[in-house]
Amino acid sequence: MIIKDLLQPDKTQFSFEFYPPKKDEEWEKLFFHISELMPMNPAYVSVTYGAGGSTRDKTHNLVVRISKETNIPVVSHLTCVGSSKSEIHTILERYAENGITNILALRGDPPKGSTTFEKPADGFAYANELVAFIKKNFPQIGVGVAGFPEGHPETLNRLTEIDHLKEKVDAGADYIVTQLFFENRDFYDFRERCEIAGIHVPICAGIMPITTDKGMQRMAELSPGTRFPAPLLREISKAQNDEEVSAIGLNWAIAQVRDLIENKTPNIHLYTLNHSRPTLKIFEALSEKNPISS
Repeated sequence: MIIKDLLQPDKTQFSFEFYPPKKDEEWEKLFFHISELMPMNPAYVSVTYGAGGSTRDKTHNLVVRISKETNIPVVSHLTCVGSSKSEIHTILERYAENGITNILALRGDPPKGSTTFEKPADGFAYANELVAFIKKNFPQIGVGVAGFPEGHPETLNRLTEIDHLKEKVDAGADYIVTQLFFENRDFYDFRERCEIAGIHVPICAGIMPITTDKGMQRMAELSPGTRFPAPLLREISKAQNDEEVSAIGLNWAIAQVRDLIENKTPNIHLYTLNHSRPTLKIFEALSEKNPISS
């Protein structure tokens, strides 16, 4: 099933994101959390790709296993980093052979130890090139791309940033998944700017609840453009421990999701951090006041 065929404009739908565990013993724990989330009927789930393609095989294995053990469509992240065109072609062939028909096409982060992206030999410099390559060689595969409501950290010119996003859509991208954000007005502004630019594909709003102080610091390192609103920081500064931080972060995420639903955002993408509890808490809170369509 192609993801663009699942994303409906008049129905609230959720998707979940996971990442491949680093340690072998963590795989079954992850699948326990995945099994707990499947009753929430996500439209699809996605699996990340490590910096520099560092989790390539683990990503492939996780994607295939989820596909075989659940009835949920799976999206595999795929980056330009560290791979030639022939290598990417081989990766896509492996996915096609295993019935994986959805890719999130990304430029990707530099490998560990590097601070800048370098185009691989006989590879791609930009995500729009990867999108066009997939659409030309594997037309049966659905392709999503990333969007940045708070601005791309490497593109300070916001006009150019939207131009780059449109290039990805014009190359054949079917939908957009945004990076995490904590101020919904940033998303609404982004959505409107997309419309003005002639970008009319579905946009999935990315939400990641803060669960620990260390986790928040990690978010700031991995996504240096992320804005943490003062009211959120003020509440977290009063927390005595991570349990209180988690409660504050979840309440903030719940409020965001409620507001997104009220403002006609049909597709919401939850970054699970490989744990089911925060996502289940969000669903419990929403179902109390605002039943979720499924």
